[in-house]
Amino acid sequence: MIDWFQLASEKENKMIQIRRYLHQYPELSFKEHHTHEFILSHLSQLSCDIQAPVGRNGIIATFKGRGDGPTIALRADFDALPIEELADVPYKSKNKGVMHACGHDGHTATLLGVADLIEEHLNCLNGDVVLIFQYGEELMPGGSQEMIDAGCLQNVDRIYGNHLWSGYPTGTIYSRPGPMMASPDEFQITINGRGGHGTKPHETIDPIVILSEFILSTQKLVSRTIDPVKQAVISFGMIQAGAADNVIPDSAVCKGTVRIFDTEVQDHIIEKLEKLLKGLSIANDITYDFEYIKGYLPVNNNANCYEIVKQAANEINLRFNEADLMMVGEDFSHYQKVRPGAFFLTGCGNKQKETDYPHHSPKFNIDEQAMKYATSEFMKILELEDVIHVKKNK
Repeated sequence: MIDWFQLASEKENKMIQIRRYLHQYPELSFKEHHTHEFILSHLSQLSCDIQAPVGRNGIIATFKGRGDGPTIALRADFDALPIEELADVPYKSKNKGVMHACGHDGHTATLLGVADLIEEHLNCLNGDVVLIFQYGEELMPGGSQEMIDAGCLQNVDRIYGNHLWSGYPTGTIYSRPGPMMASPDEFQITINGRGGHGTKPHETIDPIVILSEFILSTQKLVSRTIDPVKQAVISFGMIQAGAADNVIPDSAVCKGTVRIFDTEVQDHIIEKLEKLLKGLSIANDITYDFEYIKGYLPVNNNANCYEIVKQAANEINLRFNEADLMMVGEDFSHYQKVRPGAFFLTGCGNKQKETDYPHHSPKFNIDEQAMKYATSEFMKILELEDVIHVKKNK
């Protein structure tokens, strides 16, 4: 038997070096040119077939096996966020206003660690391993669909992905069968009324009052028109109107998000929002602009792939837990639309190391020990999928 955790531990220092380098030089979604070249320089030293660019900026590294095992894909993303880093670490971002505030630097370092371990076990490869290094996860429409359109899953049987997660303690693995993460939809609504002086509201059509009425009405949409066993969230994150205290403006704008796990619920919410706006337009003589952008599909784990993730964690003595439903979005879901797959979370939260800040926080950081857990989990998945064929001791 191969002790994947021990072998991953031996790669830990190298993965930390890679992760810290990437952390110092983060790049925004769809602009990850230096990161792209860095990944290529590492992969070029290994015995894999490399395709690049795939889509706009992606990379595929394929390790060919000699047997008749399946082709399994593993995916990591490598873009950063437009956030000014406030974490006091020696490897702090050198790119002003850009930060790896979600752990994608750790995802990439982990998958490069996996690549090194595969290289050292080429004689055990019974199938093919496809490593997908993806750009642009943080910004819709995301990089996954472009890479799929470019053929990254052409010969793949199943796909697995990992996200380092500060909300869970280091040394844990979380996943769940079926729906796991939501579709992160966005909308923008503009109410066009008629402005005027605040002392003569009867001569105006006040868009602020009408927008307020709309926002209050939407709060009944989830609680009174959707089956309580089906989850949905509607939240408003921005309201903007006017510039003076005594002037009623011509228009008012709001932006918000809708999170769902069921596309039928999504269609229902869009229809109801449109009906609310139509009703308000008739009652108040206003016009409106309504823009609704459907986000990534919900992450939906294949039951068999989920069982592989669970078994892998248990066999390498990681603490496995079933994840709660999460209202965050992830474009790994687009791969699952094409091929069976499972997504799992690797805990990287450690209060003593100050790595328990939420994702997208300017103080976000990861417990770097988590990378060896994710690496060993990936390797055990490949073994259980019989891509890496390990001879059993008699």
